[in-house]
Amino acid sequence: MAGTMATGTAAGGPGDPPDPTEIRGGTPHGAPGPPPTSPRRPRPETLPRTHRWRLRLLTSVPARLRLLRGVVIALAAAVAALLLAIGLTASGAWDGIGHRAAPRVTGADGLYFALNDMDAQAANLLLSSGGRGLAPMAPQHTAAQTEYGTARHQVSQDLLTLAAAAQGDARASQTIVGFDDGFARYQELVGRSLENDLHPEEKANALADYRTATDLLRQTLLPAALQLGQANDGAFEDTYRGARSDISAELTALLVLGGLLLAAVLAVQAALVRDFRRLLSPALAAATVCLVAACALGWSVLATQSHDLRVARRDAFDSVVALSQARALSYDANADESRYLLDPQRRGTYEQSFEDISQRLLTLPDAALDTYDGQLSDALSAYRHDHTDLRFTGYFGDEFRNITFPGERAAAESAVDAYARYEADDRTIRALVREGRMQDAAEFCIGWDTDESNHHFGEYDVALKKLIAINDRAYGRAVGSGRGALTGGLVGAGGLLAGAATLTVLGLRPRLAEFA
Repeated sequence: MAGTMATGTAAGGPGDPPDPTEIRGGTPHGAPGPPPTSPRRPRPETLPRTHRWRLRLLTSVPARLRLLRGVVIALAAAVAALLLAIGLTASGAWDGIGHRAAPRVTGADGLYFALNDMDAQAANLLLSSGGRGLAPMAPQHTAAQTEYGTARHQVSQDLLTLAAAAQGDARASQTIVGFDDGFARYQELVGRSLENDLHPEEKANALADYRTATDLLRQTLLPAALQLGQANDGAFEDTYRGARSDISAELTALLVLGGLLLAAVLAVQAALVRDFRRLLSPALAAATVCLVAACALGWSVLATQSHDLRVARRDAFDSVVALSQARALSYDANADESRYLLDPQRRGTYEQSFEDISQRLLTLPDAALDTYDGQLSDALSAYRHDHTDLRFTGYFGDEFRNITFPGERAAAESAVDAYARYEADDRTIRALVREGRMQDAAEFCIGWDTDESNHHFGEYDVALKKLIAINDRAYGRAVGSGRGALTGGLVGAGGLLAGAATLTVLGLRPRLAEFA
């Protein structure tokens, strides 16, 4: 049987020789082995430093509170910077409107009417000196000399105003220099005309020089003054639109940043509720109130800026521009009457010019000089019955559709009534000329008695200036209100923001001290 049995055993079985490393502690020859060790644990995965920082940030209460505190301070600083930018932008806009844009517009309009007044008084001087079938008119001549000097001084003042307002604008300065050269040439021609008029044999040359002067005025100087006024008014409009656009953008930015800041403060309060079981922190509640008040005050400042800009431009200065241009054109019409009497060869031209100006001042569709007075009377009667029934347009139509301020309607009605009287005087002048009564026509045209045309024109001019002054004062009040809101409102809003940030820091200090 032994021959059929396996000759060995499985590995490690009893038939194998012992492993010497397992004898006496697992070392050969009985040497002591190393102490037994516990099973090795797997090493935890090492996180990047930035991830560990974020983890601590999300899990550490002090870190979260410090982060929220930093966010509140940063957003408060951002809102404060926005308020500073609002102040600087708005202040620049008011400076541009008050010190440059408006003086340029009014200066150009004043230049236009003063030039026409000069030319009218030059014609009056030639008329009142006698000759050309007319007897001398000493009182009218003296008055014309005074008015001529006043108008010339006004032109010089307006040029100085425009030059000062154009500083820094090379193109505008160049325009004014060119205009000044043309005005010097005009004065030279008028002076030569008046000098020739002193000599009876030079009356024809005096009229020829005057024609050259008035042609220079009408073809070069007046269009340049008109273009200058329109360009300046366009620049004013651009400044206005830019300021309004800035306000819209600033309102949006204030709402966004203010909303984020409010959310950050509320997040701080929520963290205190969650981590410290504090339902309300008085300091944070006060900070929230300060924040809301600061944003509300900033919004109020911007709303005031928008309102004052609209009042200054649309309600007030639009009327100032329209009425100043109406006044300038009125002086042109008054000059046309004197030119009409002085220069028989050009009477048709000057009569048509007067009619065109009348239609620009107060437009009555399909009215001619012989029907203008009747249609004007009907239109004013309809208006007095119903103030919404305005049957005329033109510069006066623009004004009556933009009546805004106390006393403006009564002043506008007074100005139009005076204008109607002056228009009726024009028909009297032309009727006297048709009757061959040139002396009577000239005395009535340039006379200052209470029943004469120049007196009525003076009353009309005074009424028009009163109406302009109402709108000009309203414009000044709007500019002052806008500037004043910047000084008080933005400083107050900035102080409230600083208070909100400080209260947030103070409200968190006791909680952070618990972890010190």
